[in-house]
Amino acid sequence: MSAGGSGGKGAGVRAMMIAIASGKGGTGKTTIATNLAYTIAQMGRRVQYLDCDVEEPNGHIFLKPKIESTEEVTVDVPQVDMKKCTGCGKCGQLCQYSAIVSLKEMVLTFEQLCHSCGGCMLVCPAEAITEKPKKIGFLDQGFSESEDVEFVQGRLEIGDVRTPTLIKQVKQKAVNDGIVIIDAPPGTSCPVIEAVKNTDGVLLVTEPTPFGLNDLKLAVEMIRKLQLPFSLVINRSDIGDNRVHRYCKEQGIEIVMELPDDRQIAEAYSSGQMIVEVLPEYKKHFANLAQKMKVL
Repeated sequence: MSAGGSGGKGAGVRAMMIAIASGKGGTGKTTIATNLAYTIAQMGRRVQYLDCDVEEPNGHIFLKPKIESTEEVTVDVPQVDMKKCTGCGKCGQLCQYSAIVSLKEMVLTFEQLCHSCGGCMLVCPAEAITEKPKKIGFLDQGFSESEDVEFVQGRLEIGDVRTPTLIKQVKQKAVNDGIVIIDAPPGTSCPVIEAVKNTDGVLLVTEPTPFGLNDLKLAVEMIRKLQLPFSLVINRSDIGDNRVHRYCKEQGIEIVMELPDDRQIAEAYSSGQMIVEVLPEYKKHFANLAQKMKVL
């Protein structure tokens, strides 16, 4: 994988993990991720697709998996036995997130603020605090409609905020051999960092517009802070202007694929179809992409 970064973080014998990310939503990140995974599988390699965009997973629209198992994901949050509580307030003094607050005659817990560290339970001298599970989402596993892409997705419970925690659970389902394609959330916030960290490289997806360039710069800064190698795909490459190309040349970022603003691609996407199936001429483009990323 290319350029622009400063070295990946290998971790012994395991699958090669490639994260597909973008500085902003709507650039075609999932389109690239699903078609790349499908193409690698069609060329005989074991491939697993992890949808880590857990707030709004949509890889299933294209890979159309048959879900074979679903499991509930929970985290531990505190519950207080007021019959034992002495009102000492040590739990609230410890918590840096104000997830537990001790008042005169009651203790309030705010589960959405809790980071499940267990500290409040440890400092309670009366042993009045225990842990209870709280559901934050689900993990689905199965195989794509073509039966050659292993599929995992996370689905965050509506109203929950523990996106990085669920992403971590999704990544723990990664296989030990072959290629793992991680479809990261858009943006540059904590969920994205959780999705891309400890991977072998990142494939950024952008579009040649002022908004695309602005968010690409933020994404590049983030990836460089993580010291991960990365390359770039430009989607809808014949719209906008050439400022993205100039920026990449200045920064030494390799552009490994460009997809045009093709109406047929848009029609395939809008109907939930794979580009490489509807438009076979694009198979070679994704095969070339896989080779440039050294996953074949």
